[in-house]
Amino acid sequence: MPFIRPFEPRDTEACMHIHSLTAQDHCRATQSPTVAADPVTARMSPYIWCVQFTHLSPQTCFVLVDDTDTDTNTNTDFSSPFKDGKDGKVVGYVIGTPDVHTFAACYPRYIKEVLQSPQGLIDVPPPKQLDTLESWFLSSSEGGKTKEAAAATAAQRLNPVCLAQLAYNPQWLVLSGPEGGPAEARKKEMVETWRAMLHIDLLDEWQGKGWGRKMIERFVEAVRKSGEEYGRGVNLGVAGENKKVVKFYEKVGFRVFEGGEAEGNVWMVRDL
Repeated sequence: MPFIRPFEPRDTEACMHIHSLTAQDHCRATQSPTVAADPVTARMSPYIWCVQFTHLSPQTCFVLVDDTDTDTNTNTDFSSPFKDGKDGKVVGYVIGTPDVHTFAACYPRYIKEVLQSPQGLIDVPPPKQLDTLESWFLSSSEGGKTKEAAAATAAQRLNPVCLAQLAYNPQWLVLSGPEGGPAEARKKEMVETWRAMLHIDLLDEWQGKGWGRKMIERFVEAVRKSGEEYGRGVNLGVAGENKKVVKFYEKVGFRVFEGGEAEGNVWMVRDL
């Protein structure tokens, strides 16, 4: 029977894989050119919206495991990033932190231990400057030479320099967004009041079965027991291309916090 358990370091690769797959699914479903069409940004994205939470705040991260037939299926491929060879297949996760401000203060450790590791340097080339955030999209003249990148450039391609800057700067990533941006003051207000932050991803076949609600409640319980200052509760962001999930979050206690629409996104909060 599927079950939820605390995140362990052995789950890192599976969580990264799930993040990339679900991001691509969202893009295909909405015909968005963002992550799905570009292998460079697909490789970078888990370092921006996934790995730092499991690395810096593992106590509030959980995975959903499918243990169906793990004892009897002799054809199980344990070389898969989803398999841990012990208790089944990781099919989803809920990750986050009780306090984004404490999280941001600890962020240099993530940079040193993950982004500046040999693999991190390959996957996320360090940005040359962190003074001004680059444009989110490349212009059409800046497209790459690969077939995949050319397909993305036919519409708009995410700027890998901008993504690297977000990966290296928690101020832009979780606290306030670009300085002087239209939503800067509202985002600061949100994260000062609802200080916990949550991200959740499930493989397609595990969505709509009640596991998302159960995982969010597990995260909320961990936040309440963390002893950290979470303010009034939890915040999360929904990408503009994935607004269909807003109704789900509303069903589990979140409400829209106005301001994110200025960046093309939806911000939501839940009181604890």
